[in-house]
Amino acid sequence: MRVFKWGNSLAVRLPRAVVDALELKDGDHIKVRIAGTRTLEIEHDRNRARALARLRELRWPLPAGFTFDRAAANERSRG
Repeated sequence: MRVFKWGNSLAVRLPRAVVDALELKDGDHIKVRIAGTRTLEIEHDRNRARALARLRELRWPLPAGFTFDRAAANERSRG
């Protein structure tokens, strides 16, 4: 694999064999760890998917007409 400059970072393209083995698709999150000298481990990070699945299982009712506004939520968090 070749390392490419991407903005202020470096990037690599994952070979098809890695994508297939980890069942990755566009937008997925992965964990990359240093496993040893000049060795990396790549893992499909399924934490977000598991958290969303747990939330769906709860089936909490939302108020009528509810919409999520990311900008408003971000403003609330800056408080």
